[in-house]
Amino acid sequence: MLMQGFAGFMWLLSIALIVFSGFALIDAATRREDAYRAADKKTKPFWLIILGLAFVVNLIFNILSFLPIIGLIATIVYMVDVRPALRGLPGGGRNTRRGSSSDGPYGPYNGGR
Repeated sequence: MLMQGFAGFMWLLSIALIVFSGFALIDAATRREDAYRAADKKTKPFWLIILGLAFVVNLIFNILSFLPIIGLIATIVYMVDVRPALRGLPGGGRNTRRGSSSDGPYGPYNGGR
């Protein structure tokens, strides 16, 4: 009975880890590429590769092996360091279709040029 409870707990922990890394991957994919440079972090492709590998490793390997732990560390670094820096930028670093701050009601203001 105790082993079944432990196996169930490990399964839930594994699912939580997959969801956590999947959320981080989707969040990284929805941020603008230039926001990573503006926040002085690594590039967007770097984080997409790292978080994608962490997600795949969490899907394939057992949580008790060392590879998911490495993926968890990478995901935590993204979530506590990179994501807040991106969210602190104007627009939150997201891909939005809004105009720039110099847009007037009829388009961009160019100073009468």
